[in-house]
Amino acid sequence: MNSLAPLPIAGATNVVFFGTPEVAVPHLQALVANDINVELVVTRPDVRRGRGGEISPSPVKIAAQKLGIRVSHEVNDVMTLANETQNLLGVVVAFGELISVEVLSQVPMINVHFSLLPRWRGAAPVERAILTGDSKTGVCIMRVVEKLDEGEIFDRQEVIINGSDDLNSLRIKLNEVAVKMLLRIVKIGFDRGIAQTGEVSYAKKIKTADLLIDWQGTSSQILRQVRVGGAFTYVNGRRLKIVRAHLMSKDSQEFKNGQVCELSKSSCLIASGDGALAIEVVQPEGKSEMSVEEWLRGARLDAKTIFG
Repeated sequence: MNSLAPLPIAGATNVVFFGTPEVAVPHLQALVANDINVELVVTRPDVRRGRGGEISPSPVKIAAQKLGIRVSHEVNDVMTLANETQNLLGVVVAFGELISVEVLSQVPMINVHFSLLPRWRGAAPVERAILTGDSKTGVCIMRVVEKLDEGEIFDRQEVIINGSDDLNSLRIKLNEVAVKMLLRIVKIGFDRGIAQTGEVSYAKKIKTADLLIDWQGTSSQILRQVRVGGAFTYVNGRRLKIVRAHLMSKDSQEFKNGQVCELSKSSCLIASGDGALAIEVVQPEGKSEMSVEEWLRGARLDAKTIFG
């Protein structure tokens, strides 16, 4: 059985960085800006994006190339580096791939995880915290082990989730805290970690079904879908993404769920299970985002229109 490589007690002088999406970029940039030697960046392979199917590198790869850091798409390349480099530490931020125990036995690794573990282990902790209506979340710096997000915790800080926070704003708040935590622990080193305790929950990837609006739900539930991003419904047979909205206190009992309950040239209220939701910004099928006022000019809605 492979054992985990020991963490540097007095801090790391060399780092290999594992990350892929935009949320990981500030961590890489901060390490370099604070004179921590990043020997290698490992990121997910380039993918085809957009309607043209153009090959696109990950945000972390783009950032690494700008910083002049060698980039690899192969996790096992770290094994060679481990044999050549003293005092090497792996830093994982939203990498998107499990790391084998064979690699972990050669390179000690920590992970920046955006939840208060063991709540929301897995791929989408920030999204799940918003969708569920959590009042707080946070950041944990934890040891990477073979099992998903089960390692001991070296640092942990809470972050409040405001009712106005969407996915982007909450990620920014979390990153501001996380970068400071990461820099501190990489520089000073590692003491004994603390085992995770409490109720375990898993943050599965967000699927299309998670974002389809059920107008029988409460306005708060629907708004949380909107805040995560990508929430959608159907109107007059066409798909409509609701980009931004807000709650309205309105007696909607005389209306069906999903029915337009108030309409003007510049506003549209939709009845929900317990009130109404006012749409602010939408993205009609095949079009760009637009204000509700702009959309209403050609939407052909009336008081009998039902969404969903």
